[in-house]
Amino acid sequence: ASQSEFSSLNGAVPGEPVKKDENSRRGNWGNQIEFVLTSVGYAVGLGNVWRFPYLCYRNGGGAFMLPYFIMLVFCGIPLFFLELSFGQFASLGCLGVWKISPMFKVFVLVGFGVGYGMMVVSTYIGIYYNVVICIAFYYFFMSMTNLLPWTYCNNPWNTADCTGVVGSGRHLNASLANATTTLVAGVSEVVNRTKRTSPSEEYWKHYVLNISDDIGNFGEVRLPILGCLAVSWCVVFLCLIRGVKSSGKVVYFTATFPYVVLTILFIRGITLDGAINGIKYYLTPQWQKVLDAKVWGDAASQIFYSLGCAWGGLITMASYNKFHNNCFRDSIIISITNCATSVYAGFVIFSILGFMAHHLNVPVSEVADHGPGLAFVAYPEALTLLPISPLWSLLFFFMLILLGLGTQFCLLETLVTAIVDEIGTDWIIRNKTIITLVVAIAGFLLGVPLTTRAGIYWLLLMDNYAASFSLVIISCIMCICIMYIYGHRNYFKDVEMMLGFPPPLFFKVCWRFISPLIISFILIFTVIQYKPITYNDYVYPGWSLAIGFAMALSSVICIPIYALYKISRSPGATFRERLKNACRSHPKWGPALQEHRTGRYAPMASEDTVEARPLKEKEELKEELKEEEKEKERKDEISLTIQGSNGSTNTHNNPNPSA
Repeated sequence: ASQSEFSSLNGAVPGEPVKKDENSRRGNWGNQIEFVLTSVGYAVGLGNVWRFPYLCYRNGGGAFMLPYFIMLVFCGIPLFFLELSFGQFASLGCLGVWKISPMFKVFVLVGFGVGYGMMVVSTYIGIYYNVVICIAFYYFFMSMTNLLPWTYCNNPWNTADCTGVVGSGRHLNASLANATTTLVAGVSEVVNRTKRTSPSEEYWKHYVLNISDDIGNFGEVRLPILGCLAVSWCVVFLCLIRGVKSSGKVVYFTATFPYVVLTILFIRGITLDGAINGIKYYLTPQWQKVLDAKVWGDAASQIFYSLGCAWGGLITMASYNKFHNNCFRDSIIISITNCATSVYAGFVIFSILGFMAHHLNVPVSEVADHGPGLAFVAYPEALTLLPISPLWSLLFFFMLILLGLGTQFCLLETLVTAIVDEIGTDWIIRNKTIITLVVAIAGFLLGVPLTTRAGIYWLLLMDNYAASFSLVIISCIMCICIMYIYGHRNYFKDVEMMLGFPPPLFFKVCWRFISPLIISFILIFTVIQYKPITYNDYVYPGWSLAIGFAMALSSVICIPIYALYKISRSPGATFRERLKNACRSHPKWGPALQEHRTGRYAPMASEDTVEARPLKEKEELKEELKEEEKEKERKDEISLTIQGSNGSTNTHNNPNPSA
């Protein structure tokens, strides 16, 4: 009975032999809670706090919830389940998993086609995402004071246009009454509307960033930001030093504590004057906007990007699951948790912004913003109006740090796992920690230009182009590859063999028809709604936009290039024959462990079948079997020497792991 309970806890089928690590060579999660928390931390990121609430109020308040949850049901959860089941079935990262169809392996430069595409996107996101985290670190450290440095306008970096919202020293700022009607709390609007700037905005622009006048004018490196970037990468590396074995323990804190902070800020927010007005502004439905195609496009895009589809992280995290884990249940739990967090964060944000609007006697729309403008200008300024403001600032930025780290862990693990799985040598498996360190150092060095005076321009360029429509293309090709090239019937059988039950009919229909249609709609919507990026009143030059499009295409262009290469190297007299051979799945595609390779994945050449072959062929097959046995013994011996750096369990002290 105890064995059954332990088996169930770790996501295995009851009655299955219990091992500490089912895949001793590659490693597994310590238990299923670690996987769920890691996936929640990956999906729930900064966008849940600084993008969703803004989209909600801009697109009809409570009415936006209708298209949002429809898109969750018909696109978000099915895609999430597809990626989890895909990675779990093969126990491979976003590169190796594309043995399902080698022609598509480098088809998206995130895994080797679709795989390499995912890998490149994760690289881009990992570089600039950690810079955002390091800025949150900087604000966190700067909040360790009796007086927040962005409270008043009497600092060396302030200009004559600065107007505070609280008293300046002994008396209230004399120009406050005239400024309240023109207050704009976002970095994207304030310059265009009025010369009045807030202390938090000037602190952000003139002190933290010391922003230059052009994207090509890098200027000097901002040493405090560079130091925080080093701290951020060190934290990420240390948390991943033993792969999923160490990160799986860290997420018990990083994935749960943000909810504690959100709750504290929510309780504090709703007790303030004007908070109800802010929440009403956030939720009051404007049903006429439901008929607007842009609202549906925003809902679909937010679901798609928020869940982290096509980044490669979902496939990677699921690859460390035990083979029979119920990833169908996990996908529903994680997706709903992600969306519920977005809605909850909206209450936290708009209760504080409602209080600020009440204090300034202006509409809530005048103080609402999104992105960096919300996180580093509007919300910090609102916090200066609260008693004990440094405490609330510490909590808020600590929450941002944890939300960012949860996503960053998975981005780095995605890259490391892809490299280790693709090379696959014994040395690289034993020394996975070294690979993690090398990738972390490379990420730090590539992030250094983003800490210069022009860094914010490049950060926003990468955010808007490197991981935008390319993700949509990658996801669409993934659905087509699995459902129509590999074959939906084959994949449904694979899922049934893994879970013990076939995918529900609803998911079968979504995978084949509905989800690809919605993804196509997102792509068309993205193209139609495209506008060249701007920052405040700064218009990006054409050459920088060309770089942005080059980054976007870099994760997609390898799909046709590698496909043509693969076709040219495939056997066949005609193009059609070569194409057919290129689309065949790899002979080693299937469950990673021999014990799970049943049915059509069962070994073709067993000792029983050898005897029925001709003498010459029989000898060859016997030799192959002997070689396979030697290789298996050698790999088992290697797995016993791995000290945990690859995320697996050291079995030296437990010669009978199934006991």
